[in-house]
Amino acid sequence: MPSFDTVCEPNLVEVKNAVENTSKEIGTRFDFKGTSAAIEIKDKEITLFGDADFQLQQVEDILRNKMTKRNVDVRFLEVGKVEKIGGDKVKQVVKVRNGIESELAKKIQKIIKDSKMKVQASIQGDSVRVTGAKRDDLQAAMALIKKDVTDVPLSFNNFRD
Repeated sequence: MPSFDTVCEPNLVEVKNAVENTSKEIGTRFDFKGTSAAIEIKDKEITLFGDADFQLQQVEDILRNKMTKRNVDVRFLEVGKVEKIGGDKVKQVVKVRNGIESELAKKIQKIIKDSKMKVQASIQGDSVRVTGAKRDDLQAAMALIKKDVTDVPLSFNNFRD
């Protein structure tokens, strides 16, 4: 039975490289000299540090730019709230999305069910498996999912014939 998996997986190596390049640029840029502007990554959390909200915004812009250059979709980034830390310094935590949340998985399942296609969608952990009798139906399901779910960068893998 032909099937494929719908997943939300960033290339974490490229994300790490983008963070390191951002850190290098922060170190060399004139407008960041003598400030506490910094960026670090732990697991799937990127932490931005700065003296003010404006500086955090600049660091985030640099990060988005570096990720785009490395072909990593910026929709993987889930920007958190700005928090005050000691003195007049601020930090911001940016989470890297990995895996499809149950809410989105249910939405994908509902989209496929409502389309009246001859395919079935089942939630398997943090991915959605779509199975059908014909390859053409699966390709139509892929197109439908891409069209209806635009806020999360989804990819399709494990295509079996």
